[in-house]
Amino acid sequence: MNKYEEILKALDVHLESLDLETIDILIKSEKSIKVIKQTLKEIRNNVVAYEFENKQEEIHFFKNIKPKIYGKLIYYVKLFNVESKRPRSSNKSQIKYLNHHIDRLQNYFNDNLEFYHYYRRNETSLDEQYFLRGKTELCLFPDTFHYFIDEQFSTSHDSMVATILGYDMLIVYLKTEIDKLENNNGMEVNCSIFQKQSKLFWTGNKTDLIELIYALHSTGVVNSGTADIKEVALACEQMFNISLGDYYRSFLEIRSRKINQTKFIDKLKEALSYKMLESDE
Repeated sequence: MNKYEEILKALDVHLESLDLETIDILIKSEKSIKVIKQTLKEIRNNVVAYEFENKQEEIHFFKNIKPKIYGKLIYYVKLFNVESKRPRSSNKSQIKYLNHHIDRLQNYFNDNLEFYHYYRRNETSLDEQYFLRGKTELCLFPDTFHYFIDEQFSTSHDSMVATILGYDMLIVYLKTEIDKLENNNGMEVNCSIFQKQSKLFWTGNKTDLIELIYALHSTGVVNSGTADIKEVALACEQMFNISLGDYYRSFLEIRSRKINQTKFIDKLKEALSYKMLESDE
């Protein structure tokens, strides 16, 4: 299973590099779609040839691994469609257009509310029905015909999880675009509450902060995992009054460490453990 986790991490790094490479959203989407499709093809070949050790391993893959990759594909395909048809007229027209798409995405959640709540609450009681292959009962309401066409690489609900994740990401993107149009005439918002009010300054090493940012992003604790690395980095730059520069290059340097890749995270853990012990005395 670690093999698939590594593939997912490598995909995230590749997509982040594409994000830094170009600002044109359509070009970025096209390139990202190509990379994700290739990754899904690679993983499918592995899964078809691999026998999961037990039900729990198979459930974990189809509930947590595949949907994260497939969800990115859904996000970029939908993003390309939305942006390619986006009106180039007044801000008001653009806001109306973007809000219309948010409403359509929200309708999907409303139409599948029972499963949406099941997934969001991290329930597990029906995992064997939802995330094991070969469960062909029509009463499970599989959400796409892909489930019937590719039974070796699909369960009844893995693509529904992927859709939830992809739509979450797209809603965050659309709301950000609306915020830009409403507050800054379509210009990217560079100032925020942090810049106006924060009196905090990062006095440690920049590389340490970048390590922390990537850790936060990797755990999916910001915006339920839908925030991209650029958003998290920008928020930290503003909050701590610091410019991180080419943080992606710094992350590559962190990854290339021969010893102790998570040096700062380990330091944080040690410091907190010491603080807790000190408080007990």
